[in-house]
Amino acid sequence: MCGIAGIFHYETVKPVDPKRVEAMTLALAHRGPDGAGVWTAPGVGLGHRRLSIIDLEGSPQPMHSADGRATIVFNGEIYNYRTLRRQLAQDGAKFHTEGDTETILAAWQKWGPDCLSRLDGMFVFALYDHDRRQLFIARDRLGVKPLYMAQLPGGTLGFASELKGLMAHPTMRRDIDPLAIEDYMTWGYVPDHRAILKNVTKLPAGYFMLLDHGRPLPEPRRWWDVSFEARAKGKTADRSAELLHLMREGVTSRMVADVPLGAFLSGGVDSSSVVALMSEASNRAVTSCSIGFDVESVDETAHSRQVAELFATGHHERIVSSDQFGEIDRIAAIFDEPFADASALPTLRVCELAREHVTVALSGDGADEAFAGYRRHLFQLREEQARSVLPAGLRGAIFGALGKAWPKADWAPRPLRAKTTLLSLAESGESGYARALAILSPELREGLYGDALLKARGDYRAEQSFEKLMRDAPARSGLDRAQYADLKFWLPGDILTKTDRTSMAVGLEAREPLLDHRLVEFGATLPQRERIRGNDGKWLMKHTMERYLPHDILYRRKQGFVTPLAQWFRGPLADEARRIASSSLLVDSGWFQRNALVRLAENHIEGRSDNGRTLWQLLMLERSLRHLRPSA
Repeated sequence: MCGIAGIFHYETVKPVDPKRVEAMTLALAHRGPDGAGVWTAPGVGLGHRRLSIIDLEGSPQPMHSADGRATIVFNGEIYNYRTLRRQLAQDGAKFHTEGDTETILAAWQKWGPDCLSRLDGMFVFALYDHDRRQLFIARDRLGVKPLYMAQLPGGTLGFASELKGLMAHPTMRRDIDPLAIEDYMTWGYVPDHRAILKNVTKLPAGYFMLLDHGRPLPEPRRWWDVSFEARAKGKTADRSAELLHLMREGVTSRMVADVPLGAFLSGGVDSSSVVALMSEASNRAVTSCSIGFDVESVDETAHSRQVAELFATGHHERIVSSDQFGEIDRIAAIFDEPFADASALPTLRVCELAREHVTVALSGDGADEAFAGYRRHLFQLREEQARSVLPAGLRGAIFGALGKAWPKADWAPRPLRAKTTLLSLAESGESGYARALAILSPELREGLYGDALLKARGDYRAEQSFEKLMRDAPARSGLDRAQYADLKFWLPGDILTKTDRTSMAVGLEAREPLLDHRLVEFGATLPQRERIRGNDGKWLMKHTMERYLPHDILYRRKQGFVTPLAQWFRGPLADEARRIASSSLLVDSGWFQRNALVRLAENHIEGRSDNGRTLWQLLMLERSLRHLRPSA
């Protein structure tokens, strides 16, 4: 795993200052502690930081093709590079290294942009073709690896693996995009269609760009998508066998490394399945790592220990305090953009533990999105069934009125928290699912915003792009559309961002075997009954893994990393909650109403309502803005 950065003059060919590329690359040193390199030519400069995983000594970057006619910087891994390498060698390609980077160069020279469909892996790369005087930038199918881009003065495009790489360029302005504030306050992160800074974009997952000197910047082009339009036919037993085969392929292909390799193990279905299949494929004990908490109600170590003992892994476990708020500033610096998924704190801890023992760790990310494992998928399925039998006008009149009247009972048992469900039933499937996924509803956001943000936002609402994504999805059902949106929006924006930044912050490569694109494509064809059956999501996956894992691991209630935000803001962070209401970055900017923030904090501290998640959002926004140091 690595970090890349670069500069491309698209208006006119002029020299690139290598010191600027070096500064951008240096800002990414945590992503690649094992080596660094910079290459420049008229109109282009490429920089690289290396974390050595394969061909430890023989694949420095930037790398030139064997004939010297193309140069690349690459972040990620190509898992089928050996197969591609043999095929390309038979067709006359010459290789001077044993790694995957040179394989991409040869694949480009043979197939051009069509090389992407032949690459099985996680990647972002920038490749300059000297003959064509063209820059080729591409991102993997599901967005495991990130790429930020910025239009800089003088007809220049800058790009880097993280926003901090762009911010190291001396002409980069730091103007906050108010629409990104609206997106962040809705979702808890800034989605891939926007960035916190104006003039910054992210290359979408499954897209590429071809840039030429002397031409305007082109729009990114999509090279991969997943379709939910087809339904697999035949017997469940046959699909279970195919699923197991694909899961084995996904795991074993990601076990190739020239450095120590292990796995994260939470004791949940996904990480336990990965460890089970790793153990089956390995002739030595798998190294597994788990984080536990000193609060029994949120601690999963008994389950992870059970799986570790079952497969005789070399297990490493660490109990950490649930009061990890001392890392708030570090989290803000790691993510650059505001990021309010509080599970980033324990994820960072498990990455730190893993890095003490391995350089590569396999995770269970992606199965919930691919196979309908979230509880919200079950709710969406049930709500869509209700929508199908009740006319929209009747639903709006009945459920809309009930939803508005129902109290926001955050303190109540889950069955009594019906407000969101009632409001969702009054709306379309797309609007209802967006409401379920949003942290703050439009009504609650508007009650916090100041005049300046309301004016800058205009008619824009964060839900609009999400709902359009669902409406336009290649899908047959409401559940299909929900999963498609999760894979395209939530997964790269939240889950994969969290894993990439926390792992790279400690020089650890994280790999996601359950996001093998063949697995995702297979999951999209499953009948709904094999995704959700009864109250169980990921039904076929759980059924398939019954031969490996005990019932209580497969069918226990989903937990995940839990952070006690409500307790923090009524205890050690109570003063922080009050300070948020007077933050110049939030209030003096006109983005938020001081009185609304005061009420939010005091109502929470006094126990009148649970606003812990919203206070965490505002705190992480404030710390992120402090880190970004916006332009005046």
